[in-house]
Amino acid sequence: MMNICREPRELVENRVSFAGPNAELSIYDTYLPAQDVNLAAGELLYCGMISGKKILHAAGNYTTEFLPQESFVMAPGEKIQIDFPEAALDSPTSCLTIEISRTRMDQVCSHMNKVSSLHRDFEEWRYRPETKLHTAHTPATQALLERLVHTFTEDLLDRDLLIDFGISELIVRMLRHQTRDFLLSACSAAPDANGLSAAIQHIRNELSEPLDIDQLCKIACMSRSRFFNEFKKHLGCTPMEFQHQLRMQEARERLARGEPVTRVCFDTGYCNLSHFSRRFQRQYGESPRQLQSRLLSKTA
Repeated sequence: MMNICREPRELVENRVSFAGPNAELSIYDTYLPAQDVNLAAGELLYCGMISGKKILHAAGNYTTEFLPQESFVMAPGEKIQIDFPEAALDSPTSCLTIEISRTRMDQVCSHMNKVSSLHRDFEEWRYRPETKLHTAHTPATQALLERLVHTFTEDLLDRDLLIDFGISELIVRMLRHQTRDFLLSACSAAPDANGLSAAIQHIRNELSEPLDIDQLCKIACMSRSRFFNEFKKHLGCTPMEFQHQLRMQEARERLARGEPVTRVCFDTGYCNLSHFSRRFQRQYGESPRQLQSRLLSKTA
């Protein structure tokens, strides 16, 4: 992903930084195994793994592996400890961080609340520091990160403007992912709070079944056009795409546990293994077997 030539000054968390408007990009390389290395976030800190593996420890006995093609977001003021079990001189553990000012986050939230406000039962667009955001990259997110690194590190004519565009897109992606998780939690707790909640919960309960849009409209008590508009405003996609995303998420979790690809394919509602594999590749940038092989090899 990255091709930045740099001579390390430190063997543990060697840092190279690039400043931009309302944001700062840093790239960290670690060349030796280490434990309990502290990292503190002054502002919101978006972290993306490049190579190797980290073990993250946060408050509340939170521990997780951090692997390539994954993101982890730290709230302002949050502190974590990091282990580097696989770092080596010829194979460093590398990641990037993008520090984003609270001012820019607030500006984007304010804009989204004006142009695309959520139903009153779902509060508003805002960053929720109490919710851990640790997720696999989609190809679109991966492409955005690569574009941001290029923009931060190259002497481009419109560098600052392009950085601001990229940071705004990254914030929107974070907000949509976190708010979707919040909506799913709210729908589970109160599926009858409103029509949209009921429809979302129905999709989740019948995840392996074909989608019946007319039935969903009846459940939501909305016309077809209004249902699609409200659904896309809150979830950022169509009901069909939302169902595919949930299916892919479940498939990824089951594949990571070592379950056979064919069984996962049919259990998540797909009748054709090739179609399942194409959808999975589009969602995660690698085939089900490639992902399973990569994740299982990390835990072997």
